[in-house]
Amino acid sequence: MVEVVRRTVGIGVAAMLLGSFAFGTSGPFAKALIESGWSPGAVVLIRMAGATLVLLPLGLWAARQDLGALRRELPVLAWYGLLAVGAAQLGYFQAIEHLTVGVALLIEYLGIVVVVLWVWLLTRRRPHALTGVGIVLAVLGLVLVLDVAGQSTPDLVGVAWASLAAVGLAGHYVLAGRETRLPPLTFAAVGLFFGTLALALLGGLGVIRMHTGDATVDLAGVAVPAWTSLAELVLVAAAAAYVLGIVGTRRLGSTLASFLGLTEVLFAVLVAWVVLGELPGPWQLVGGIVILGGVAAVRLGESRDARRRAASTPDVDAPVPVP
Repeated sequence: MVEVVRRTVGIGVAAMLLGSFAFGTSGPFAKALIESGWSPGAVVLIRMAGATLVLLPLGLWAARQDLGALRRELPVLAWYGLLAVGAAQLGYFQAIEHLTVGVALLIEYLGIVVVVLWVWLLTRRRPHALTGVGIVLAVLGLVLVLDVAGQSTPDLVGVAWASLAAVGLAGHYVLAGRETRLPPLTFAAVGLFFGTLALALLGGLGVIRMHTGDATVDLAGVAVPAWTSLAELVLVAAAAAYVLGIVGTRRLGSTLASFLGLTEVLFAVLVAWVVLGELPGPWQLVGGIVILGGVAAVRLGESRDARRRAASTPDVDAPVPVP
């Protein structure tokens, strides 16, 4: 039984890290398009619509044996599309028009605090003390990254958009971590479909700007066709990223997955450095290290919570729940 739990956690960690890397590539490649005249709304709509076209047929095929479960989960999938796809991606892509990729992502990851509080409210189970330490470290890391005591004040418009992305991110971890009979591929595909519909409606009503830009973009100092950035955003940063993220969240639970997902920030900063030449300052690097300390603290807290619940279970043969 212990071996099964370890294997489950191992798969979850691997999926989250791969998914975090895939998600982390979205900001740099999207910003290259935005700097070439593309509107954030157009970039995110193409990304989500392309991923939907790739994943929806596969997702419906994966759920063909249990279409009843798909019908029952439609309200949840609609909320997932509005929050995890619409709010998170639109907010983030709008934010990087005003902020660096790393700063925008770290503000977005304030959503981890919302996740912990939401899970606490639903379960009535107080988080372990180490989980609380992880929250404090994460917030402290964000303060360092934003350099709130320094000379440069972040663009408030960008901060507002990144805050919307934080709400959407919290929705991703809470909804993706729910127990469901739907395959992860189906969950991601239908969620992307609803998110794409919402973005298309907002664009059609003129609420968000929708326009294309130059046919070429600058990636690492090289002019390449814009479609290469769009293809990366669709296939890697959306289709693969959402499926891996849902697999990891189901294996690890909302709280742990949300903290492990913070590695997306580090991947995004590295990719932005290579692709855009955006190198974080010393305090931002220190902030990233502090955030990783929060990840380690919450991992320890979740592990101790799992052992404590297992020890209090009368049936010793019952499977140990993975938080």
